[in-house]
Amino acid sequence: MKILVVTTFNDKLYKEYAHRFLETYNWSFDLNVYLENSNLWHPKHKYLDLLKEVPECLQFVERNKNRMNGKNAIEKYWQDGVRFCYKVYSYTHAILNCKDYDGIIGIDADSVFYKTIDVEWIKQHIHRDDCMMSYLGRGNQYSETGFLYWNLNHKDTKDYARVMKDLYNTDHIYNLKEQHDSFIWDYARKKFEDERRTKNHNLGDNRPGHVQARSILGTVYDHTKGPKRKEKGRSPEARVK
Repeated sequence: MKILVVTTFNDKLYKEYAHRFLETYNWSFDLNVYLENSNLWHPKHKYLDLLKEVPECLQFVERNKNRMNGKNAIEKYWQDGVRFCYKVYSYTHAILNCKDYDGIIGIDADSVFYKTIDVEWIKQHIHRDDCMMSYLGRGNQYSETGFLYWNLNHKDTKDYARVMKDLYNTDHIYNLKEQHDSFIWDYARKKFEDERRTKNHNLGDNRPGHVQARSILGTVYDHTKGPKRKEKGRSPEARVK
């Protein structure tokens, strides 16, 4: 079983926090980083120019970059489809094109790694043969998508990626209640569960808040989500040292 880890950021975010991701990354899986017009390079990892690899991403941004004009981006993040589209285009590109892997982990670049994990750990805690994906569910609140796992050997996984990508390519996300990626991932996942009876594995505890820290993932890495956690480089809820 072969696993690929995928993340995305730009030079600004690298300086703010993603440098900690690269400095601490110690998982025993290949890492692909999707960048936006950056010259970053590392001998161990693969860097891809997102806007060249996935021109639809740039087209989506250009079409919709002015939608947030006059809106408070912090308070209205749930309407900011452009801000979160880079993750979707990166992850779906990896799912549809990385054919030498059995599973793909999509993980936010504001993550700090502590404990090494391997394929056996993934098999025990994350992967399920009969499930398309594993996610951090928070009950009635949208899921935490700082960590997502896809089983590339499941019959529905590539179709799921195509549906997700099409929601952005057609701007259909703006017909939905919310436009941030967490809501969109959930929207498409639930359609597969309802229409195809697709099984998925919930890693969360269905409670709001920092579900990653409370999950099995909280024992191996820290997701420093939000301005205060990013600034400190550590979450107060972190369970790892």
